[in-house]
Amino acid sequence: MSNSMQHAEHSVAHDDHDHSAEEVRKHVNRYLLIGLALMIGTGLTVWAAFIDFGKFLPGGESVNWNVIVALIIACAKGFLVVGFFMHLISEKKMIYSVLAFTVFFFAALMYLTIWSMEHSNIVHLQQ
Repeated sequence: MSNSMQHAEHSVAHDDHDHSAEEVRKHVNRYLLIGLALMIGTGLTVWAAFIDFGKFLPGGESVNWNVIVALIIACAKGFLVVGFFMHLISEKKMIYSVLAFTVFFFAALMYLTIWSMEHSNIVHLQQ
């Protein structure tokens, strides 16, 4: 391979990874904002753990509402991590379909776990 071809290949490969200082600063600022949002979300989760949501919301036990509020906060934080740190915000349909199947099967397994904990189910009936 001639020197000019090697230089051309090297410059093309180098241009793909060459970023301006302003572009790097923009990405760093975005990650810092996401990190700040995750810290605020963690603070909200801790704060929500000390509130009895059963007093303010109708029906059910307060523990159920506290778990629901904590899961909503956790889902928002999970979206931030998956969307920005794992770069799924800009991904193709295949990645989203794999993520959807993962969420579906996770929810199904959680439902089966909670369903099996009830003492009136077939799992706990004695013969």
